[in-house]
Amino acid sequence: MKVHLIETKDGGIEVREWGSGDSVVMIPSLGRTAKDFDEMASRLSNDGYQVICPEPRSVGSSNQKISELSMKDMAQDIADVITERAEGKRATLVGHAFGNRIARMTATEYPEMIDSVVLLCCGGKFPPKSEIVKAMFKIFDPELSDEEHLSAVKKAFFAPMNDPSVWFNGWHGILAAVQTAATKELSVDYWWEAAGKDLLIVQPEFDAIATIENARHIVEELSNKSKLVVVPDSGHALLPEQPEIVQKAILEWLRERN
Repeated sequence: MKVHLIETKDGGIEVREWGSGDSVVMIPSLGRTAKDFDEMASRLSNDGYQVICPEPRSVGSSNQKISELSMKDMAQDIADVITERAEGKRATLVGHAFGNRIARMTATEYPEMIDSVVLLCCGGKFPPKSEIVKAMFKIFDPELSDEEHLSAVKKAFFAPMNDPSVWFNGWHGILAAVQTAATKELSVDYWWEAAGKDLLIVQPEFDAIATIENARHIVEELSNKSKLVVVPDSGHALLPEQPEIVQKAILEWLRERN
């Protein structure tokens, strides 16, 4: 793995990068770091892909301003990374949870740069229950005890049978707040279909945040452009819960497109 700093008009973007080959750009969840993809990126690079994982603004060495952050700003960041690191090749975007909103926004704004889009935990139109939303935002409360924090992580992000302690750390509250605010500037319909790009939806069986109605709806809308894989024994965290199944689904998708 190599770390690069991409200079843009708004500042630097830290990029974690593995391997060579067709380009796959991975975008993390709300208030999370690109390090969530480290294991998956390493696995995919071993199968012959260049995996590019940009850190969100304010995380690591990424030093662009985050005040008044917009969805278009976040899409521009991904486009800048593709331009710099993919060397003119079209990329497949993999967005986890909130990251799939950014992935679809990027495809909408820069369709010429994107080959296809993979949505891990497809959300946007069908909201979660209020108690799940409450648990999700409690995670960023610094006043919580360790036990309360872990309980909120488990309730919002993990299937009942899985251990949430792997996601005890790695939360960035200020980033999550500005990312959440950015989603309110545009209708979901603006980016929902990802400019008509082919979509792979990898949907956890027990996802309480990005409910499965979202995945079913987009597959019904784009039946000839989409594929749905439902992952058992997994919640919204997905990556630490079922990495082998996710890797297999993404690899099959990439190979089918070659």
